[in-house]
Amino acid sequence: MEIFVLSMMFAFVGYTLKSRAEGRRIALLGLHLGNYQIEKLMETLTDGYARALGENDAARRASIWQLMNGPEDKLAAQLKQLADSLATVEAAETGVNRWPWPLSEAAPWIPTIRFDLRKALKIHADGLARAASHNDAVSAPSRAFTLSAELFLMQHTCHWFCKSKPIASARMLVRHKTTYEMVLQSVSPETRRAYNALVEQA
Repeated sequence: MEIFVLSMMFAFVGYTLKSRAEGRRIALLGLHLGNYQIEKLMETLTDGYARALGENDAARRASIWQLMNGPEDKLAAQLKQLADSLATVEAAETGVNRWPWPLSEAAPWIPTIRFDLRKALKIHADGLARAASHNDAVSAPSRAFTLSAELFLMQHTCHWFCKSKPIASARMLVRHKTTYEMVLQSVSPETRRAYNALVEQA
């Protein structure tokens, strides 16, 4: 009976700590995201890419791809601004939990438990800038595919920061019908190497 009571007490304390930590992270990210239109621009691009890929008329398809250049550039610029903004936040506030809770919440001072959201957003900003560059050697559909993967990975990182990796991966699967592993394989090699080095660092 005493073991049961103690277990319930630990569970309650753990849940409280987890909820408070998540609330702080959500508030922090929301404060910075509120200055930009990143989510809206992501929707604009996702819808535009879908229209372009589904358009049979070549002229109209080319026109849609051309219209996407503006939102792509704007989104790349805003993500860089977000990364620069988060770079001013103290490292103690920007840790993303690598390990399953509750250990990650109970022992945040252990370096291997967390990676830095600020560094991750810098990787995402650089990756999106590369993908959005208007390189004539890359077809519009190929650029859209890579750019979408870069955006989905960035969104996954933000959800991972606010909640956890399993929740972030589940949200990606529901919203975009793809997995974290597939997205990671679809970003640029530069992004993939830098991201893996950050999140898997021992």
